[in-house]
Amino acid sequence: MTCETLTADDAALLFTWYDRHHRDLPWRVSPPMARQGVVADPYHVWLSEVMLQQTTVQAVKAYFDKFLRFWPTVEDLAAADTDDVMKAWAGLGYYARARNLKKCAEVVARGHGGRFPDTEEGLKALPGVGAYTAAAIAAIAFNRRSAVLDGNVERVISRLYAIETPLPAAKTEMRQRVSRLTPADRPGDFAQAMMDLGATICTPKRPTCALCPFRMKCMALSSAVPETFPIKAAKKEKPVRLGAAFVAIDGADAVYLRKRPETGLLGGMTEVPGTDWSARRDGETSVDARPFVAPWESCGTITHVFTHFELRLSVYRANVADAPPAVGGWWEPIASLKRQALPTVMKKAIAKAIPHAFKPG
Repeated sequence: MTCETLTADDAALLFTWYDRHHRDLPWRVSPPMARQGVVADPYHVWLSEVMLQQTTVQAVKAYFDKFLRFWPTVEDLAAADTDDVMKAWAGLGYYARARNLKKCAEVVARGHGGRFPDTEEGLKALPGVGAYTAAAIAAIAFNRRSAVLDGNVERVISRLYAIETPLPAAKTEMRQRVSRLTPADRPGDFAQAMMDLGATICTPKRPTCALCPFRMKCMALSSAVPETFPIKAAKKEKPVRLGAAFVAIDGADAVYLRKRPETGLLGGMTEVPGTDWSARRDGETSVDARPFVAPWESCGTITHVFTHFELRLSVYRANVADAPPAVGGWWEPIASLKRQALPTVMKKAIAKAIPHAFKPG
């Protein structure tokens, strides 16, 4: 038996499961809340969806709460200082999302009167809003019948139909399947129910198929091989890039920092001086590349994995009694480093040179 179309009974089973077992998330209007008349806030849905890209739900919760404390509305975020937004985002990674977040807020606040477009096409015209994010916002915030396909839904769909085409080539077929499955009634809840099903039942390893509302129609389960789906194309080995980072500490226990260019990798974020590495080329790794003359000492190497490459930085530290002029940068007290827009790779470099830099107290 297959589920070429989702019947009313199938939808009812999924919604019954979701109504009982949904995850309570700070940006979500749960079924009990909806029954009390609460409606989704498009700003909350958009903010959470942008944050959740390539990031776990658990990691996003604290950032979501922080952003709402700082900027309760899209107009507040649009009026915020870009540096403050980048500082609040630091640690979430994929920093182009933060720059687009600010640009999108400005467009919505100034070009749409603070109201998000309520269609996929209108949403896709906003900065940083791609096909998936537009579909998710349209479905969850505006109850549009949109095909929402995140990693969890991909896993559910691939097993439901035993799709043998490897990812990412299978995405087109998966999206078509999801589009046909999505009911006109409660499409937003359907999208979130599918996400929750993948996150809690149809997990990558050891799925609890006995509890799945679709267990009677899952082709992968009928073949007793659900864990083999989704099939993924072989990953290319990530290239390793090299570089150096220089952590200077002055007599007042401050670290020399500077701001990266607005464009490119980690654009607009804060860093310690380093060499000119990128995803495509190595930077210098020796102390000869130091930003200024000082008693530099090697502290070892740190490794950080980006999406497309692995970076290995040789870290050097220098205690500078008489701090040189902060040309193009500034001296930041160690005690306030946590408030700076330091990406994780820079925090690793600083911690390598100053082990107590980010420890409580």
